[in-house]
Amino acid sequence: MSRKAASNNPAEALKSIYRRAMIIREAEKTLQQLFVDGKVPGFLHLSIGQEAVASAVSEFLTSGDTVSSNHRGHGHTLAKGVDLTGFFAEILGRATGICGGRGGSMHVADLRLGMLGANGIVGAGLPITTGSALALKTRGKSEIAVVYFGDGALAEGLVHECLNIAKLWSLPVLFCCENNGWSEFSPTERQLAVKLKDLAGAFGIAYTEADGNDVLAMHEAARNVIGRMRTEGIPHILECRTTRVRGHYEGDKQDYRPDGEADEMLARDPLVIARRRLAEFGVPLGWMESAEAEVKATNAAALEAALAAPLPDVAGLLADVYTAGEAHHG
Repeated sequence: MSRKAASNNPAEALKSIYRRAMIIREAEKTLQQLFVDGKVPGFLHLSIGQEAVASAVSEFLTSGDTVSSNHRGHGHTLAKGVDLTGFFAEILGRATGICGGRGGSMHVADLRLGMLGANGIVGAGLPITTGSALALKTRGKSEIAVVYFGDGALAEGLVHECLNIAKLWSLPVLFCCENNGWSEFSPTERQLAVKLKDLAGAFGIAYTEADGNDVLAMHEAARNVIGRMRTEGIPHILECRTTRVRGHYEGDKQDYRPDGEADEMLARDPLVIARRRLAEFGVPLGWMESAEAEVKATNAAALEAALAAPLPDVAGLLADVYTAGEAHHG
């Protein structure tokens, strides 16, 4: 698959990013209702309010680039191009799911697209991605490895280890931090004594900060960062200031939030900002309405197909747990 060139028409690029963000928003609104209806097993962590980050980064990724995600990873998965019907089926635990219904919300992966999967362990995507970047470099590939993680992961020791290794070995890792200001139920400033920019300086890694809720700012940052990485083959940190609209998990009462924050979050809605940006570039309202209707219709059809899919056969419960092979003796 050939790489996407930086668009010479910003309006066309923003239309693509906006449509991708709408797909994520509509899918997560659907999952939210399914969870309320008791149709989604386990926990559910939504990324509503953070859609612009992965949507813009993915504008410049190919199937050869790899992505690792976190527990709030639906947006990363869909932005990488994972099939929507298979995505819904996976989270609903159906046999036709991307991973046969085994992974659920926090473990959707599709290696055919370079989607290495999400992870329920805080920060665990970083070593996976660092390893992937090493593999790409060792094999002489020109692709990059992307990891999305939250600011709540920054106090984890493995973050520092991966930054160190990526710099020492000049690995093409894009460390994309979605900084929503929260580490589960606590402000991140209570969890970490330094800023991510300070860590970047300490390890000598290139650093860029962007407004993660503004599709135009994210488009420009992603284009510049990924373009430089492809040319120089270096690690880069992209810190995106964004907003976690929902709680840490669905059912979280969010009684720890300060008064008035909800109104501020509404004003920072990336889809609202995207529509404003599109209007500034002369994109007619009719296009936006048509795109929204198309996304909703696609979402509804994917959900219908997923709900109609069969549950996994219990006879295959142990499939893929062990790999059959000959015994080796020393």
